[in-house]
Amino acid sequence: MKQMKERAWQFIDAHQEDMLAIWQRLVQIESGSMDRAGIDAVAQTIQQQMDSLGAVTRRINMPHTGSMLVSSWGKSKAAPILLLGHMDTVFPKGTIKERPFTIQNGKAYGPGVLDMKGGIVIALYAIKALQAAGYSTRPIQLILAGDEELGHQHSSAAACIQKEAKGAIAAFNCETGFLDNGLVVQRKGSAVFEMCVQGIGAHAGNNPKGGRSAILEMAHKVIDVQNLTDWSAGITFNVGIIQGGTVVNAIPDRASMQIDVRYLNPEDIGMIQQQLQQIAAKQYVPDTKTIVRQVVGFAPMKRIEGTDALFDVVKRTYQEMNLPEPHAMLIGGGSDSAYTVLAGVPTICAMGVKGENNHTLREYADVSSLFERAKVLAACIMNRK
Repeated sequence: MKQMKERAWQFIDAHQEDMLAIWQRLVQIESGSMDRAGIDAVAQTIQQQMDSLGAVTRRINMPHTGSMLVSSWGKSKAAPILLLGHMDTVFPKGTIKERPFTIQNGKAYGPGVLDMKGGIVIALYAIKALQAAGYSTRPIQLILAGDEELGHQHSSAAACIQKEAKGAIAAFNCETGFLDNGLVVQRKGSAVFEMCVQGIGAHAGNNPKGGRSAILEMAHKVIDVQNLTDWSAGITFNVGIIQGGTVVNAIPDRASMQIDVRYLNPEDIGMIQQQLQQIAAKQYVPDTKTIVRQVVGFAPMKRIEGTDALFDVVKRTYQEMNLPEPHAMLIGGGSDSAYTVLAGVPTICAMGVKGENNHTLREYADVSSLFERAKVLAACIMNRK
């Protein structure tokens, strides 16, 4: 096994230029969450790479967004190990012209370079390294979604991931890595709700009593929503966007707010929905009406039985490679690791390239971590007997 690992590491060292080239190629393909052509172009690029390894690849078509890629490598009949990722980014078409893929002072820049085109390269080259090393213990299944950044609100990808994950022994999600070497073993669930108030419009000077202010009604409800936060239960509410009114001299007849909710336990979402419905039903300004609906959401990634044992495998791998020891993290951001965990598969997340500022114009990735993490991932797979 030691010789097999060394062969895998040597393969990655010998193919660093190839890894950088495919990284650049993927970043240069713009693939915003609703850009079906771009996402499908990324999927086609990865499928070509996996086909060259003899993998069996399927594309699951989604009517309203890019397809999902499921590629299985290896002929073993043992339970598979999953590698997860997503092909979409948050950036609008045309961003690449302003921020093409560049490397400066050991940092790579470009839309999606960190979240998560780098992670896709890590997963791909871990599999290539395993093949070069002669690994055959377990099949490896690569699952790449096409609309993760939208929480799969336009597709059935979440259900598909759960279905594909059934029976796997472990999963590694190559999502954005952290500079402090933290690895994610648990994530909060997230949900976005929209609350809309309908009031009665009127001229603010000529007929102020005839109006029913939607903004005033909403102001009361903003406070009610924020007061739902329960720090002890790990549930937070944040009113992040408020809109309302048309002109300053009119009683506003409509207002809306968007609410971000984070929570730890899957069973909490029903209570959260009920709390928001109760706030919507309450009336402060007569003759106003409020409705609330959930826009999008991610299930929590729970720390299930087997998670700590899998983290120990990763920790031992780092020690074996004389690398700084990783630490386990609970974070608030969602990922598709939630759905492998719901399928009962122990999962370690944030195994991707390290960096900062994802989802912003300042996004960058540490280039050296691309190679380090590919070596770590290949060795973790070999160490998971």
